[in-house]
Amino acid sequence: MYYLIVIAVAVLATVALTGYIYYLLTKRYFDNQQKLQMLQMRIDEHREAVKLVTPIRLQAYERMALYLERISPDSLVLRCYQPGMDVKALQVAMTKTIRDEWEHNLSQQVYVSSEAWKRIRDAKDEMTGVINSAAITIPTNADPTRLATAIFSTAQTQSSISTALEFLKKEMREL
Repeated sequence: MYYLIVIAVAVLATVALTGYIYYLLTKRYFDNQQKLQMLQMRIDEHREAVKLVTPIRLQAYERMALYLERISPDSLVLRCYQPGMDVKALQVAMTKTIRDEWEHNLSQQVYVSSEAWKRIRDAKDEMTGVINSAAITIPTNADPTRLATAIFSTAQTQSSISTALEFLKKEMREL
């Protein structure tokens, strides 16, 4: 009788141990399946986000390229010059245009790289500096075309606008 009890206990212990091992294995399997599903959901969410954000980022790069073109000396002088302006009025109009367009595009910094934004900001600051430096050297009663000429000659030697534009194009192609 003693042997039957020992055998019964051994069988029960074996069944319990087998059941526990089965429980651990199935728990691990289902935990891994759950983790796999969560990972797949994250991947799907990331893909959707990329699908939504990529066109917005491309649009931001386009807008910043347009901004750089608009603050280039050729474009800026042509848009700001009005017959009858004096040197100071042309200077104010150009710097105001640069500032207004900058403020209009500030939100784009969220979508472009930090390096691209720095280069755009440097180009803006440089162009404002060129305008103000050129205006200081010209008498206020002079013809405003002298200011435009001074800006063109100074801006041709400084190319931060074209450098920033090339950088934007390079990053845009990488996107």
